[in-house]
Amino acid sequence: MANRHRGEIDAVLDGKTYTLCLTLGALAHLEQAFESENLTALTHRFSSGALSAQDLLRIVGAGLRSGGHDVSDADLATMQAEGGAVGFVRIASDLLSVTFGPEPAHG
Repeated sequence: MANRHRGEIDAVLDGKTYTLCLTLGALAHLEQAFESENLTALTHRFSSGALSAQDLLRIVGAGLRSGGHDVSDADLATMQAEGGAVGFVRIASDLLSVTFGPEPAHG
């Protein structure tokens, strides 16, 4: 069960519940993937509300791997979230919200 005070969330993918979090290492990976200079720039990108499907794969995938799950972005791309694409948006939004505070979830 996820501990939101530790930056964790639960998400259901393909009918299975996973615990996701963004560790410092995952954030460093996302900085590199999004070509952001620092966490502030990364936060601004996420709070813009203009996330692509590839962005969602990177964010949710990083959260899965940081949560201890061996799921590649390619594997994640074939998985289903409750609510379809909107479900993935909700997962990423919730994950960013517990990681950075409420601002990134609003876009």
